[in-house]
Amino acid sequence: MASRADLIEAIQNIPWFVDLTPTQVERLVGIANIRQVAEGELLFREGDREDLMYIILEGQVKLDSYVPSYGPLFVYTADPLDILGWSSMTPVVRQRTASGRALACVKLLTFDSEALRRLCEEDHDLGYLIMKRLSNLVASQYLVNRLALYDLIMRMTQEQALPPSLGINK
Repeated sequence: MASRADLIEAIQNIPWFVDLTPTQVERLVGIANIRQVAEGELLFREGDREDLMYIILEGQVKLDSYVPSYGPLFVYTADPLDILGWSSMTPVVRQRTASGRALACVKLLTFDSEALRRLCEEDHDLGYLIMKRLSNLVASQYLVNRLALYDLIMRMTQEQALPPSLGINK
């Protein structure tokens, strides 16, 4: 278990939380922890119950999603200050939509999602700030995913247009 001082320092060093009052920081400390994950360790598995939200403090996490008849498909590499498990804050999604594996030693700030949702309900100023940040995160993820999908469509279209004699088509 992380010390109170380590948790306060971690929260205060995250730009997401720059506007919090000392009382709000203390309330977050009460539902937070710091977790270390070794290189190669599976952080979470697609389909698992989503009960934690993570903020990467150090290291990288590779996200893969399983595609039937294909296998695991690389989705994204999450870097420091990226937030994983943010969908646990929504009223509908309650399971992981990808698997996450540490690419190097990873240090994470974790929040119990249920407790964080409750805290947002109890402190509407804090809830508004967190949900405002989450909505920006969702919008940016949507844009990233949309651009990746366009890129995939373009590559598939180009591959299909190549003559079979080149041996590139599958």
